[in-house]
Amino acid sequence: MLKEFKEFALKGNVVDMAVGIIIGGAFGTIVSTLVSQVLMPPLGLLIGGVDFSNLYIVLKDGAKAAGPYAALVDAKAAGAVTVNYGLFLNSVFSFLIMAFAVFLLIKAINTLRREEKPAPSAPTTKECPYCLSVVPLKATRCPNCTSEIGK
Repeated sequence: MLKEFKEFALKGNVVDMAVGIIIGGAFGTIVSTLVSQVLMPPLGLLIGGVDFSNLYIVLKDGAKAAGPYAALVDAKAAGAVTVNYGLFLNSVFSFLIMAFAVFLLIKAINTLRREEKPAPSAPTTKECPYCLSVVPLKATRCPNCTSEIGK
């Protein structure tokens, strides 16, 4: 059983998949930072100074302090129960950007695969014009009907 596991774990596909998962995790962190720190602040400014990470609805005031709260951090510190739809929007934007990046990557890989196909080779046979049997390209006489074939 240990031998079988070793063969499975060291197959090229499993190792490639593990590397892909590690790189994907790092890429996810980069995209998440891009969305929350680069894209969302100007978008929030265009909408009217809204910080998406601070968009929330208070369902129940906190035990430590009553609302309204200036920011989500204040609401959490007071122990309020909140629906954090701004963080959800950040996650949706992160997902869309990551999905688009993966789409572009797969599209590029598929384009490269299509270009790698070998060109069709030159024909090596021809048809006899008299009996329509297949004969070698260099043949001057048909082996089936013995007719002379021009080049």
